[in-house]
Amino acid sequence: MLHVNAGGSVSATLPKSIVDRYKLKVGDTVFLRETDDGILITPFDPGVQEALSIVADMSKEYRNALRELAK
Repeated sequence: MLHVNAGGSVSATLPKSIVDRYKLKVGDTVFLRETDDGILITPFDPGVQEALSIVADMSKEYRNALRELAK
């Protein structure tokens, strides 16, 4: 269930089992992402995950250069 609040923000009611599983608290932010199967609701920012993936790929590609720079 979605609620439109004063000021235009929107809140959602989630099942307690989901709140407990992801250790969500009142006021926490969740992120929505459209997928081919519907809407994915996640407590993890997809942009951060994408950035971490890029950094991991770069770290592998430039591993030797990064080792040298660390000396």
